[in-house]
Amino acid sequence: MGNTFYFGFEPQLMEWLQNFFGETGAGFISHFSALGEESILLFVLGFLYWCYDKQFGIYIGTNAVLGGVLNPLIKNIALRLRPYMVHENIKCFRPVEKSGALDDISAQGYSFPSAHSMNSATVYGSLAGYLRKRLVIIIAIIITLLVGISRVVVGVHYPTDVMTGWAAGIVIVCIVPLVYEKVGEERRSLLNLIFFAVSSIGFFYCKTADYYTAMGVMAGFYLAIEFEKRLVNFEETRKPLEIIIRLVGGAAVYLVLNTALKLPFSNEFLASNTTGAFMVRFIRYTIVVFVMLGAYPMLFKFFKKKEN
Repeated sequence: MGNTFYFGFEPQLMEWLQNFFGETGAGFISHFSALGEESILLFVLGFLYWCYDKQFGIYIGTNAVLGGVLNPLIKNIALRLRPYMVHENIKCFRPVEKSGALDDISAQGYSFPSAHSMNSATVYGSLAGYLRKRLVIIIAIIITLLVGISRVVVGVHYPTDVMTGWAAGIVIVCIVPLVYEKVGEERRSLLNLIFFAVSSIGFFYCKTADYYTAMGVMAGFYLAIEFEKRLVNFEETRKPLEIIIRLVGGAAVYLVLNTALKLPFSNEFLASNTTGAFMVRFIRYTIVVFVMLGAYPMLFKFFKKKEN
């Protein structure tokens, strides 16, 4: 199930790029996609939130979770098939879900707009917008362009997917902070609840795993921020050793929790793309993000007390 629509130049350009770079070149370029993927973006958010500046991390996270949910909401309306699913001369060098079949839409997701492009524009654009330093702005633009171009070269997105993703990310960076500023900190929780409620419409029509992942991240993020503010209130650190310990510890928490929460279920069930599997994914990501951003920082205060 899906739609096919594109401008005539798009598959021609993609074929030319893949022939020009070849399999080796496309394989190398595909690594730039990692800069718009979950692990790298979580590292950036973790460093900012746990170590550098908590409010800066919340600013980035707020924009990122909204972009993360908006993307599959649009995708499951447009239902645009990925280029390699439509054009036999276009190869897929970097599937979204490596363990899933290339033609499995529930696993690989739809094409329009590009989530990687949208995520990179949102996160790196937020970095640039918050810091407002020329070098940071230049680096943010370069990374965002590289991520988007790589998605075209590896065959998983049309150029219009990427350009729309960039545009949507920029809109989020420009508008969302203004909305929160207008509402005020005292009503932030209510606004979060409204955003979650509106985003929940996808439970009625979204049939791809990316939506349930994004909703879990959103729920966990909103709950964690409230929990941390009311019950934890940890302090950031600029000490190199403490930064390393917090980042390594956070990575360990993520890996252990994400693995442990899968253990009660078979691999077949988790990959089944049924309503039950989708809900397990939603709950899993809610728990993982809540623990990482809400509960895990409690250890920072514990070790701080022991030092004193």
